[in-house]
Amino acid sequence: MQRIRKGDEVIVIAGRDKGTKGTVLSRVDERHVIVEGVNIVKKNVRPNPTLGVTGGIIEKSMPIDQSNLMLVNPETGKGDRVGFKEVDGKKVRVFKSNGAVVGAKA
Repeated sequence: MQRIRKGDEVIVIAGRDKGTKGTVLSRVDERHVIVEGVNIVKKNVRPNPTLGVTGGIIEKSMPIDQSNLMLVNPETGKGDRVGFKEVDGKKVRVFKSNGAVVGAKA
């Protein structure tokens, strides 16, 4: 089970975008995720008239390693570690600081 999933609110704890919060848009592989507004790079794109693509410089989100991210605890607004616990026969993610279930509507 993955500690960070699509749709989670995360904060960057290391690197150029340290302190930036964003939402996980997708998982690239086992270790890398794409986060909205984090690790933005400029890429030169060649025009392709058959596909209707105009050339120029575009900004693109690149994958970031999940070890550089922490889930944001909505109660504190800070990054928090995540563990696993069995609740009602289901394995769920919980915050280490207060034991609250991740994603539970309170």
